[in-house]
Amino acid sequence: QVQLVESGGGSVQVGGSLRLSCAASGLTFTSGAMAWFRQAPGQERDFVAAIVWIGSLTLTSKYDDSVKGRFTMSRDNAKNTLYLEMDSLQPEGTAVYYCAARSEPNWGNRGYEYDYWGQGTQVTVSS
Repeated sequence: QVQLVESGGGSVQVGGSLRLSCAASGLTFTSGAMAWFRQAPGQERDFVAAIVWIGSLTLTSKYDDSVKGRFTMSRDNAKNTLYLEMDSLQPEGTAVYYCAARSEPNWGNRGYEYDYWGQGTQVTVSS
């Protein structure tokens, strides 16, 4: 059974940084994709970034235009953990951030394309 657990959320001022983690257990597929989505209050869940891998090789990383250049995603194969380093955070970054996974090695930017989800971690950016 796949379980994803996010951590690292919190409150930060505009321009600050946070590093989110997503610890995966039961992820037995040797290739796949993981992604970060976020959902602001009253809004739909939006794509943030995705990473695709086969074995230990990362094939590609994709970012939404709204975070490109400010957010960096990485994956620690040994720890089965996905990270999202968020720099220059803005108030629109306030949201619950979710980690998602799928066994197909293709990235997607729609929530329904992912089979497994974490419970989310709150990020609040204040001015």
